[in-house]
Amino acid sequence: MRALPSLCCLLLLLASASAHAGTVYKWKDANGVTQYSEKAPSGQKYESRKVDGRDPVARPATAAAAPVQSADCTTARSNLTLLDGKGAVMQDTDGDGKADTALTDDQRGAQRNLAEAAIKAYCKPGA
Repeated sequence: MRALPSLCCLLLLLASASAHAGTVYKWKDANGVTQYSEKAPSGQKYESRKVDGRDPVARPATAAAAPVQSADCTTARSNLTLLDGKGAVMQDTDGDGKADTALTDDQRGAQRNLAEAAIKAYCKPGA
């Protein structure tokens, strides 16, 4: 009689372990916030990790995923996109942490050159 509860617990444990197996996707959204999901994001570069029920540590998936770029690369690309846009790019000139003055065309060009240099320095080729 004692074997029956132990057997039930063992079966329940095995069933719950397989319920946690799967792939987890990680990416940065438009605001630079890291997101995690069980579904791959559409139109975004992401990193996938295979998680199995036997080992709680995430393992890199063997499927071909987009190469993960450094935070510096992501920031430089975001800056370049912002600088290439049509809207005004604001800066904090009085040090209060709030943007209060738009960049001039010359300043915008200089910042664009810096962003391009940062992309060359921090981003992996071909990504």
